[in-house]
Amino acid sequence: MDIQGKVFVVTGGASGLGEGTARMLAASGGKVVVADMQVDRGEAVAREIGGTFVKCDVTQEADGQAVIAKAVSLGKLMGLVNCAGIAPAERTVGKNGPHKFDVFTRTIMVNLVGSFNMIRLAAEAMAKNEPEATGERGCLISTASVAAYDGQIGQAAYSASKGGVVGMTLPVARDLARSGIRNMTIAPGIFGTPMLFGMPKEVQDALAASVPFPSRLGTPDDYAKLAKHIFENDMLNGEVIRLDGAIRLAPK
Repeated sequence: MDIQGKVFVVTGGASGLGEGTARMLAASGGKVVVADMQVDRGEAVAREIGGTFVKCDVTQEADGQAVIAKAVSLGKLMGLVNCAGIAPAERTVGKNGPHKFDVFTRTIMVNLVGSFNMIRLAAEAMAKNEPEATGERGCLISTASVAAYDGQIGQAAYSASKGGVVGMTLPVARDLARSGIRNMTIAPGIFGTPMLFGMPKEVQDALAASVPFPSRLGTPDDYAKLAKHIFENDMLNGEVIRLDGAIRLAPK
């Protein structure tokens, strides 16, 4: 896929991995729709990259439809990157009782159901595209986490949500193969994002040191570079790529 002149939707595009990806796509000549709940920050990012902002709660069908409608109005929608997500931490049974039910369900709704909501809506629009010379009509990228494989104490909800994203990667790719639409997932390790920067500095340093090589936090640019390669390499389909410096998470 040639990114130049194509339209891309990035959920969670106002910060972190999403912002890094939105900036990469714009720098590569793409038209970017930044979809996020953070209005001020989202509008600022869109303005800086020459993109468009649409306020979006990915768990709401109408919001997702509005994002895709705006994207289609700008040209040929060829890419979706799902970066919207939340990462609560709570034990199954803690000092104050069982895991809060609403926290668990909200995490599944945002991280898993929200990702699928955007996938299905974007794929419907892409299926109407005139195919590229390769036969491709679009590419979808979702964000899982290494916690899908080695979730830590307090990550039952988060790991379950990201495990769901991993689990649907191949069947969605198979569903969409006849339409020439690829579906991929990136599973980041320990990345420097707003969620992690909310932790104490000593915790951040310990996490960075635990990465075998390179022994540092991943950056939005690291994620964006992989997303770019996925878009441009049409043999990548139906797979989850760990982007983690070889880390395997300890229980805590």
